[in-house]
Amino acid sequence: MMNFNWKALAGVCVLVIGVYAYMVESGPLEQVSPDAAVAYYNLLVQGFRAGQLNLKKEVPPAFAQLADPYDPAANMPYWAPPSRLLDLSYYHGKLYMYWGVTPALILFWPYAALTGRYLFHSQAVVIFCAIGFLASVGLLYGIWRRYFAEVSVGVVAACALALGLATGVPLLLPSADIYEVSISCGYMLTMLALGALWRAWHEPESRKRSGWLAAASVAYGLAVGARPTLLFGAVILLAPVVITWRERRSRNLLGLLAALGPIALVGLGLMIYNYQRFGSPLELGQHYQLAGERQVTRQFFRLDYLWFNFRVYFLAPAHWSVRTPYVRGITVPPLPSGYAQVRNPFGILTSIPVVWLALAVPLAWRGRVGEAASVLRGFVTMVSVLFGICAVTLGLYESAAIRYQVDFLPALLLLTVIGILGLERARPGWPKVWRQAARWGWCLLLGVSVAFNLLASGEYYAEAHVNAGDILLKNGKPSEAVEEFQKALWIKPDYAKAHNDFAQALWQLGRPEEAMDHWEQTLRIEPDNVEAHNNLGVALQERGRIREAIGHYEQVLRFMPDSVEAHDNLGVALEIAGRIEEAIGHYEAAVRIDPDSAAVHQNFGIALLRLGRLPEAVEQFTQALRIKPDYAEAHCGMGYALVRLNRGAEAIKHFQEAVRISPDYTEARAALARLQAGQ
Repeated sequence: MMNFNWKALAGVCVLVIGVYAYMVESGPLEQVSPDAAVAYYNLLVQGFRAGQLNLKKEVPPAFAQLADPYDPAANMPYWAPPSRLLDLSYYHGKLYMYWGVTPALILFWPYAALTGRYLFHSQAVVIFCAIGFLASVGLLYGIWRRYFAEVSVGVVAACALALGLATGVPLLLPSADIYEVSISCGYMLTMLALGALWRAWHEPESRKRSGWLAAASVAYGLAVGARPTLLFGAVILLAPVVITWRERRSRNLLGLLAALGPIALVGLGLMIYNYQRFGSPLELGQHYQLAGERQVTRQFFRLDYLWFNFRVYFLAPAHWSVRTPYVRGITVPPLPSGYAQVRNPFGILTSIPVVWLALAVPLAWRGRVGEAASVLRGFVTMVSVLFGICAVTLGLYESAAIRYQVDFLPALLLLTVIGILGLERARPGWPKVWRQAARWGWCLLLGVSVAFNLLASGEYYAEAHVNAGDILLKNGKPSEAVEEFQKALWIKPDYAKAHNDFAQALWQLGRPEEAMDHWEQTLRIEPDNVEAHNNLGVALQERGRIREAIGHYEQVLRFMPDSVEAHDNLGVALEIAGRIEEAIGHYEAAVRIDPDSAAVHQNFGIALLRLGRLPEAVEQFTQALRIKPDYAEAHCGMGYALVRLNRGAEAIKHFQEAVRISPDYTEARAALARLQAGQ
């Protein structure tokens, strides 16, 4: 029987870990470079090995000279390669990470030291998730063998499947990057800490019990080092000590020291680490983060975010569809004032219905007496406290994201599987109909929950392929980008961004008809997609379909009245259509919005030249050349205006300059030749 038990659980473990390995994909930060050595955690390891706490990464000289490096508009040009500063922390001229240090200490550094190579972030995420899952299964096995031995191994195997594939962990894998590294590491260490606490709770010998408490304390301390949001959950370390004092009416000072000492030392180390980096023991570096919003003055935790986050994390239902990937995001409620963003979370109670079986946990100790009931009740209470504290902590945070749910969802699933075991233990005393209904009921809820986790990941696979395609497109590889966009659209056919970016790749490959078709599909899905309207307008204009192009530019301005590009494009199209006076109005609007656009001044000048408003045309060409002195077209336009003003000598100089800048500029050469021949 024991051999069969191990085989059944081992089979589930192999299946789940195989799914993890199959599902994992690198996230956008890692996709930018295929070199693991430049992954952020490996740059941190290189810094440690060089005797420094900052990353082994040079600060770009131009970035260091910025008046305000924390201004997103100023630091955004340095996010992409070669600088790659996105989400790093910048303090006193050095680059740091605000993500927890634990993954570097327990995995990235040892791996590099032992092998001489570096791990990708995505590989680390699989390792952490696999170990965390195995730790939770080990805990499940211990609970089953001690308290629910009468329950069949098939039920336990199903519970193991829930711990592997219904916890939100699969949703970390399609875009596994540095963010997911710290979260998966915290998950792994939390499960290891719970396993050690379980052993401490059931160890009769005081010294061994203290040893397990110390192991739990170390594991949970390191979990906080990976995910500081887990900090307040450390109260669970006191649970076995309190139970021992209460039941045995004796003070176990060794146990108290074992529970608190290691985590206190880890905490002291983390505070020293923070102080040495940022001058404050409680500063993690997030205030100095280079991100899309200024972080220096942000208040990250507020009580008035709690109700909003509760609705998003627990109540908001995901939307199901008959088209792949079948599961779509929630409808996001209006954001509270000061709230940052919502990134694809889902309502747990509505999307993972198996968690409702956590309400059945009282059946786990029903009919038990004495120490067995007390210990089991105490352990369930401890896990419940951990779940509640971690959920409330993230409920106070300024953002909600699907990956954050892994901080508290595995603890809730652990309560769920204990509820299932309690339900199975109680079933034999029920009428046959109720027994069958209970079995089929929880199996159905489990199946829906696992299916949701796996299907919901499709959304993130599509996003990952689009990110990969965009990177290839920026690196001048449109053919390879096309393959990534096709994969994204195979997963999610109505993905507007995939259609739009696919169209850009096709346009670069000289396949305009196909490109226009995908821009049209983008607009069928998102009629207010201004980028697609603008791109399609440009494509139509190049193919002589001016009236349709004008319609798309007008749509852009309907949604974005201050779009300089749309005003400029519409002005050009109206000129071609012979509506020059209308074009002038759009050029005037464009230069009011952005007086430093050389292209707009150039186009404005050409329109004025066509209307014979020569002094005004000269002024626009002058502004264009002030902004961009080597602008061949502006020199040529200025030459034409000066010719008509009978300033031939000056015109010759501008035509000569246009030819010097662009030797193949035939129009400027011809104008220069005509002018020189007439002298």
